[in-house]
Amino acid sequence: MMQQDYHNILVRAVNWIGDAVMTTPALIAVRETYPKARITLLANPMVGQLLQVHPAIDRVLVFDRKGEHNGLAGRLRLARQLKCEKFDLAIVLPNSFDSALIPWLARIPQRWGKASDGRSLLLTRRFHEPAAPSDRHEVQYYCDLLRSFGLSSPQSKPLLATTPQEDDEAAALFALHGIPAEAMLLGINAGASFGSAKRWYPERFGEVADRLATEWDARIILFGGPDEVGIVTEIEQTLQGQCLNLAGKTSVRQLMALIKRCSFFVTNDSGPMHIAAAFGVPLVAVFGPTDHVGTAPCSGKAVIVRQSVDCAPCKLRVCPTDHRCMTAVSSNDVVQAAQLLYEANITGEP
Repeated sequence: MMQQDYHNILVRAVNWIGDAVMTTPALIAVRETYPKARITLLANPMVGQLLQVHPAIDRVLVFDRKGEHNGLAGRLRLARQLKCEKFDLAIVLPNSFDSALIPWLARIPQRWGKASDGRSLLLTRRFHEPAAPSDRHEVQYYCDLLRSFGLSSPQSKPLLATTPQEDDEAAALFALHGIPAEAMLLGINAGASFGSAKRWYPERFGEVADRLATEWDARIILFGGPDEVGIVTEIEQTLQGQCLNLAGKTSVRQLMALIKRCSFFVTNDSGPMHIAAAFGVPLVAVFGPTDHVGTAPCSGKAVIVRQSVDCAPCKLRVCPTDHRCMTAVSSNDVVQAAQLLYEANITGEP
């Protein structure tokens, strides 16, 4: 089948918010290669929210592995649903066996993805890569994957979208808390859902927020997921309540619109970091155990703060030793990086 004949395409999304942001240039490559096709994204509930109005996607089907699609019976139920949709092409972005199994069970005639995790027999076209370049960004990996199948786009930076209504609702929420439209907003994201090893310390986030907000006359907005409410509450206490704490109070869509409105962002390596980068919000990101090359914020307005230690990047969820990669990063390090970036991106000074 020729490429231009594909008219009903399923794209299996990756599972983490940050990773999903980094796949968006690849999604745009699918859209630009097949501009007349109906493109459906199969995604978990969080990633589905993230990309539900993305210009590369026509619709989202939710894959709920904890609910109706749990276990073998759930996977078979999903496969039957997909079979009824009569997709002619499935593009599998994750590398897991399970992500390729479902399109195979659904008997989608063309199934493209990376040859990994023993799933080659489930795919009709395979991306073979003996050794990945050590300095390649994840954004580039997904573009390379699609390019191996003849799909490409000049879009090389992540792209997200919100609706005008979502933007208006974000502005209304800030106004409800006495924050005017012209206010400078300093977003603070102290969480990182992958694991505690990625998290810098609440008291240091609090010190950075206090110093920068005083210097810039900014309003502080605290972000975090439902599992990070305790961490964010510690920062709120450090700031003696001089902030707006939104931890655990936003959907993914609301989070996107609120981050988009921020003037500056200080964060761990996390999904919100990638959201801020995609919206062009100047940001400073604290990196410790994670890959500061492959998963760096893909933005010209971002600075990474890290200290080189012999065991980093270990890419572990929980530090097995003394967390030296994070303890070595001081509040002064982050404040100084933020001040330099602020001068370059806010005031226009060199």
